[in-house]
Amino acid sequence: MTTDKIKFGTDGWRAIIALDFTVYNVCRVSKGLADWLLKDHSQPTVVIGHDCRFGGKLFTEAAANVLCANGVKVLVAGGFVSTPMISLGVLLLKAQQGVVITASHNPPTYNGYKLKGAHGGPSSPKDIAAVEALIPDEVTMPAETLSFWEGEGMLEYIDLEGMYMEYLKGKFDFEALSKSPFKLAYDAMYGAGQNVIRRLLPGAVLIHCDDNPGFHGQAPEPLDKNLKELAHTVATTPEIKIGLATDGDADRIGLYDGDGNFVDAHNIILLLIHYLHKYKGMTGKVVIAFSVTDRVKKLCEHYGLTVEVTAIGFKYISEIMVHEDVLVGGEESGGIAVKGHIPERDGIYDGLVLYEFMTASGKTLKELCEEVYDIVGRFYYDRNDLHIENDKKNAIISKATEGGYTRFGKYSFNRVESIDGIKYHLDNGGWIMLRASGTEPVLRVYAEGNSKEETLDILEEVKKTIL
Repeated sequence: MTTDKIKFGTDGWRAIIALDFTVYNVCRVSKGLADWLLKDHSQPTVVIGHDCRFGGKLFTEAAANVLCANGVKVLVAGGFVSTPMISLGVLLLKAQQGVVITASHNPPTYNGYKLKGAHGGPSSPKDIAAVEALIPDEVTMPAETLSFWEGEGMLEYIDLEGMYMEYLKGKFDFEALSKSPFKLAYDAMYGAGQNVIRRLLPGAVLIHCDDNPGFHGQAPEPLDKNLKELAHTVATTPEIKIGLATDGDADRIGLYDGDGNFVDAHNIILLLIHYLHKYKGMTGKVVIAFSVTDRVKKLCEHYGLTVEVTAIGFKYISEIMVHEDVLVGGEESGGIAVKGHIPERDGIYDGLVLYEFMTASGKTLKELCEEVYDIVGRFYYDRNDLHIENDKKNAIISKATEGGYTRFGKYSFNRVESIDGIKYHLDNGGWIMLRASGTEPVLRVYAEGNSKEETLDILEEVKKTIL
């Protein structure tokens, strides 16, 4: 039985369930991982778990079986877990590798396979490439059961969710947060973070915090368009002053202020820098992906902090965090890590940091955003995900790469960057970026303007120009 080559994208290998994401292909990846681990370790250990997505338990058990059959000890999470829970578990349990069966924010038809390093964050691009190169075309399916491996001492079930919550209790004063004058609403988007807020902040208003493997047909990505119920709940409940949302594996974040206005990842990164540096006196480099607003550079210049820009993919940010002193590392997509935690995206942790900021300062999220705007100015960001045929998508990117676009309707630009995608800096102070998704058949169009109306107009002008 020969199958297609498996490729890891921006954040893991992802594919449509039953079409390409099959038990057999999961076993192929796991065999490659086992072979890679055994090159440098005589008795390696892997922590593995799955989120709430359809088939998670089945695929996790298949991967665990192959790993055990090839001499790798496996610590399996009991029940669904978030990606940060796996990463933290790898670090605390001193394992050599972590595996999360998740497709993160992708539509419910997808599942995926993420690799986590011993440092407690995404595996490095180098290690991921090494594993990918060892994935065989064919694999022998083990005849043994997980019960057999458990009896042999090769497999053990662990409570990663409990471990994660105990860790959070050592980081935050939940008694103070439970008495906060600002009530919190939390939308788990049917994802793996659903138990954490319920247990640690019992007074929070909970939305979509139940197990639904199909996510009710909605891609569990914390964008404004996907969070209308949370927005409505916050806007119509006077005592709720913050709405927190996390994605399918709870490593990405979205927020709402007390008026029900969406607070995107650009603003969240700015708020975290502002709080950790100005209010808590913390320092360090700020690392951002190419698609993040340049307002971060302006804020860091104001505070005397160094900024580094990376290609898109949190693995690049995490690699820097492992080796350098980093205050905040973040992506436009809502994946953000902060100093004092593991070098991993964690939507719940980030949300708690900002909830702590509100509670300690006595200021609403809206008021704290105003403090940031006083330094960097107001701006508005949005993104269009264009689902188009690959030939058309590739032609647009090729044209952009070759300098084929000289303006986008009424919007002219004065500078172009191409770290990862093509970014046009507009004469009005905003920017446009074109990039093909690394995990989905999508062309992403990013835009920032000085107002909502202007940004939406920019996106429309880009669409007219490129299609």
